[in-house]
Amino acid sequence: MNWRLRRRKLVSGFMLTLTGVCAAVSVSVLFFILGYLVYHGGTSINWNFFTKLPVPVGEVGGGMANAIVGSAKLLLFASLLGVPIGFFGGIYMAEFSNSSVAFVVRYAADLLNGVPSIVIGIFAYAVAVLPFKHFSTLAGAFALGLMMIPITLRSTEEFLHGVPRALREASMALGASKWKTIMSVVVPAAYRGIMTAILLALARVAGETAPLLFTAFGNSYWSSGISQPTASLPAMIFTYALSPYEDWHRQAWAAGLVLLALILVVNIFARAILSRGGTVLR
Repeated sequence: MNWRLRRRKLVSGFMLTLTGVCAAVSVSVLFFILGYLVYHGGTSINWNFFTKLPVPVGEVGGGMANAIVGSAKLLLFASLLGVPIGFFGGIYMAEFSNSSVAFVVRYAADLLNGVPSIVIGIFAYAVAVLPFKHFSTLAGAFALGLMMIPITLRSTEEFLHGVPRALREASMALGASKWKTIMSVVVPAAYRGIMTAILLALARVAGETAPLLFTAFGNSYWSSGISQPTASLPAMIFTYALSPYEDWHRQAWAAGLVLLALILVVNIFARAILSRGGTVLR
């Protein structure tokens, strides 16, 4: 018995140490990336970076104001496409679908979520660029919106499943219709989780580059409207990182730091919303 007890303690201690080391390595990778970006790009972040346009080749300075605004426009219009479809699709999956339909839709959503982003970009290029003979903000938003749909759909479905069935039954027992119950009881009970899903979907597509190279393309100036090519932070990072100019390299590092910081803020905000709403779903 003593030998078995010592063996169990040894195995338990070894596994605890192993999991702790793996957790430390995971966290250290994130801090290493952050530190590397701060070291290389922190000195290039200034007021001009957020307010000025890129300067011509060979000149020093300038900024990426057009890329910051362009990324915001792309995410806004992508949300207008991906969020409603994913949200109402998640409601249908959680409240109305039968087993066979649910299986097909879940499988399709999971498959779409696993499609490489460059394939989404090629599809959006064929559908939203070639017919109109030019790149545009709308085409880039279409590509990103397609990527948001499966994330929002599956997350919305899971959070709606987390709402106790007793709430639905109590509402319908008082005479509320199915849709009235969903919109007045079920969705409000899960809205924090749904908001978290939307924020995480935005963070997921904010750093995508390949779809934008095929659709929004890029622009060295301000982009007016939604029918013209537009700059974006991921595409500018790609272009500047491949250039032979040292100043462009520094700005690429700075843009990478800004993009990563924004994604981290969105993730932290989403986690905070979810943790505050944990008691709602019980």
